[in-house]
Amino acid sequence: MKKIILLGLSIFIALNISEVQAQDNKNKPKKVKNIILMIGDGMGTSQVYAAMVAKKGDLNMTKTKHMGFSKTYSASDFVTDSGAGGTAIAIGMKANNKSVGVDKDYKPRKSILEIAEENGLSTGLVATAAITHATPASFIAHNKSRKNYEEIASDFLKTDIDVFIGGGLKHFSKRDDKQNLVDSLKARNYSVVTSIDDLQNSEASKIAGLLYEKHPPKLADGRGDMLEKASMKAIEVLSKNDDGFFLMIEGSQIDWGGHDNNTDYIVEEAVDFDNTIGKVVDWAEKEGNTLVLITADHETGGMAIKDGDIEKGEVKGKYTTYYHSGVMVPVFAFGPGARRFQGIQENTDLFYKMCRLLKLPIPKDRKK
Repeated sequence: MKKIILLGLSIFIALNISEVQAQDNKNKPKKVKNIILMIGDGMGTSQVYAAMVAKKGDLNMTKTKHMGFSKTYSASDFVTDSGAGGTAIAIGMKANNKSVGVDKDYKPRKSILEIAEENGLSTGLVATAAITHATPASFIAHNKSRKNYEEIASDFLKTDIDVFIGGGLKHFSKRDDKQNLVDSLKARNYSVVTSIDDLQNSEASKIAGLLYEKHPPKLADGRGDMLEKASMKAIEVLSKNDDGFFLMIEGSQIDWGGHDNNTDYIVEEAVDFDNTIGKVVDWAEKEGNTLVLITADHETGGMAIKDGDIEKGEVKGKYTTYYHSGVMVPVFAFGPGARRFQGIQENTDLFYKMCRLLKLPIPKDRKK
């Protein structure tokens, strides 16, 4: 009788263990193959909520279940600029304001984009600013000054980045040193496109999308859905790599609306950024192995919400500065590995978490 009881108990335990293991395997997070990092330049919680009100209570970015905050101070200042803010995320080290891709001693440090490229992943940058501007430059250039646009453009030819799309054509073609980097890009097998239509029609595996001489215009001035189209084209190209990809997408002009203390400008750009987030997250959800990380480099304008009407989609902002503020910024994460970005973290932490999720080697000078 005891043997029968023990046998039954053993079968019961075995069945339950199998059920638990099956459930664990079912709930086991998928491996992260791709990371799409989306940076809303100047996008603090007030900018997020202003866009939410304008969309009558619903945003794509707030549908993510895992959220946190990032501290944005730089190595030189409590209030960071975009160069230092972008660099902290790109290299995992605090930098001085106005610099890109270098540490506080101005020593060049490889970014996650460069590390990904060296380890067989495809890489890309998309922005609604000149592609040589501070945030995208932080991921590919190494310069003491973010204003050295022509030097930053030259740095694009020192990597094997697969896709970059934004403005800044003049920094490649109308340079003080008379070099024509457009020809140099073509010699490196890039398809150089200068319009959104040509970008859409391109079937190239390497694309330099220099769509505007300087910066793209405001959304209100006719930019249209350039960010959405450019982002999805970049994903289309990069996703052909079976080893995965890293892509940074910047909604650049949320920041510019903050500098102008212009609520309408902020809202239009933030909604455009969020519409792009919707397309990206939909793609990532179908793919199943892509982490989408949405954050900001800093907040701009010291924006507060003074009044609003959700039913009408109206919001009134008030501002404390024409520059940036020192407040924390939100971090939204969707997909495998998203839980790691919950809570309050340093902006430099994003670099290490992304590298580990992509199984990229962290340089010895930055072991953490």
